[in-house]
Amino acid sequence: MDVKDYLEREITENGVFNLPVRVYYEDTDAGGIVYYANYLKFAERARTEYLRTIGMEQNAALKAEERIGFAVRHCEIDYQKPAVLDDLLNVSCKIVELGGASCTMLQEISRADGTLLVCLKVKVVCMNLSKMRPVRLPEYLVQKIEKYI
Repeated sequence: MDVKDYLEREITENGVFNLPVRVYYEDTDAGGIVYYANYLKFAERARTEYLRTIGMEQNAALKAEERIGFAVRHCEIDYQKPAVLDDLLNVSCKIVELGGASCTMLQEISRADGTLLVCLKVKVVCMNLSKMRPVRLPEYLVQKIEKYI
């Protein structure tokens, strides 16, 4: 069977990447709303797909000699309204600051109707995972990201 990637990956002219996410039963708590930690998982998926869109395959980077990966250094999150079972969400991601070894992303999670649910500000650091030390962002990534900042 030939399995195809169903995601249409695109970064808008103003640098925003959007990922659709459906809320499943496994995402909810006993009260029927999305468990608070799952918003972090949704945001992580959007950051991963953003990187894939600009040409970084994380699996290949993990297997390379340098073993490059990203770690969350800092995260601020503001929960405004809950999502519930079967909601179709949009998880956006925009890089707003680029450092030598890090970048800061603003992320929003909203319902398909535009209702804002969660806002995040996430700083990720590029790491050499063999040495567990920060390293400069690869130049090819910097060049692609700079087009959107």
